[in-house]
This record gives sequence, C-alpha cells and structure tokens, in this order.
Amino acid sequence: MRKPNLIQRALHQFFMLKPVTAYFASRTHILDGFALKMTRGKHTLSEILGWNIVQVITTGAKTGQKHTTILIAVIHGEKIALIGSNFGRKPNPGWYYNLKKHPACEVRLNGQSNRYLARETEGEERELYWKQAVALYAGYEKYKERASHRRIPVILLEPQK
Repeated sequence: MRKPNLIQRALHQFFMLKPVTAYFASRTHILDGFALKMTRGKHTLSEILGWNIVQVITTGAKTGQKHTTILIAVIHGEKIALIGSNFGRKPNPGWYYNLKKHPACEVRLNGQSNRYLARETEGEERELYWKQAVALYAGYEKYKERASHRRIPVILLEPQK
C-alpha cells in the first residue's frame, strides 16, 4: 500500500473541509470515470492525491443489475478493504448494501480485473483496516464525526479461489 506524500497530505486537508467534501462527493466518480476511460482503466484523477483507486463491480441489492463504483481502497496483500464512509453523509453507501446481499464482486485495479468475496469486518480486524485507511486519508476521521449516528462499515474483499 503506497502512502500519500507531504503535498498529497496537504491537499487532503483541503478535501476534508465540509463544503469541499459536499461539492466533490457527487462529482469525484464522474471525474475519475472519465480519467479511467481516457487511460483504458489504468489511472484516475484521485490518484494524484496518493490514493489507491479501484473499480468495484457489484450486483444491485434491489435491481440485480451490475453497478460499477470507483472507491478508495486499502490494499493489504491480496486483500482489499473498503470504507463505507459515504463522505460522512447520513446513509451507508449503496455499494455497501449491494455487497451485503451479493458478496461476490469484481474489482478492477491498474487495468486488471479479479473476482472477490466481500464480508464486513468486526473487532480487531476492523480496527486494523480502519487505522490503515486513516493513515491513507485522515479525512475518514472527519467523516466518522459527521456520520456519528452510524458506525462506518469496513468491508474486506478477499480473492475468490
């Protein structure tokens, strides 16, 4: 897992501000999607901030349709942790409910695609991945404050054998 450098961490401080988060929350996936398309699935704009970006293809909990979501990932060996912060907004993100109902998913990372099974972490395991996520982006702690009415889920994706 790569960690953000000094300049990237300074930019994170800007992106943690509530108005900035509110503005970019509904736009980041569009910008990253465009960059992914232009680079044939290899790069996103969010990578500039030092984040590991993945595309997670889930099956909709209600619709059964495939959905692609662009997310920050905590890479831990072959495993990938996803933080269901939803930018500190009230509900859990839609991808969380999709993975709870249909844990089989596909992940695209660096132009490669692999199959994974998702599960929600608890206890010490959850804390391990939460700390790694906060080391990658301290804004998760801000999101935790904003979403104090719910416990932010930490989902672990493990490769399907």
